[in-house]
Amino acid sequence: MSEEVEAEEPQKKKGLLMPLLVGLLLAVLGGGGGFWAVTQGPLSSSSHEPGEHAETDEPHDGDGHSHLPVEVAFVELETLVVSLGANEAGRNLIFTAALEVEPMHVEDVTQLSPRVMDVLNSYLRVISVSELSEPASLGRLRAQMLRRIQVVTGPGRVRDLLVTQFLVN
Repeated sequence: MSEEVEAEEPQKKKGLLMPLLVGLLLAVLGGGGGFWAVTQGPLSSSSHEPGEHAETDEPHDGDGHSHLPVEVAFVELETLVVSLGANEAGRNLIFTAALEVEPMHVEDVTQLSPRVMDVLNSYLRVISVSELSEPASLGRLRAQMLRRIQVVTGPGRVRDLLVTQFLVN
């Protein structure tokens, strides 16, 4: 009777091993197929047809991204001198920046620069000195100002705000 029990155990183990191996093989094939579809196949974000290799003289990295400079233009803004409130008598913030814009929108953004200056002036007047003294404040302030500028100028015109002078005296 013990011989019958021992003979059935290897068959049960073999019966469990086969579905596990098939599942593992299907998982590997599915993962490899998904990777191919996203990087090289029909779901890839490259600009060429699937199966066609993009061979150009442009420098690019392994992902196919070009390292050529993007066409941009800059609109210089006037220097703002903002008083820092009644509590900080005699202290001013001196702020100078440039806007990175699409070349086709330079004229539009230049015409809107008085509104941009008004938005920046209004925003910077309510900032406290304690906020200005924090090490990470410039990044946060820059993001807030860029968002306000993009609202004033319209979508897709201003790419970035480049702060060239930020001085509290």
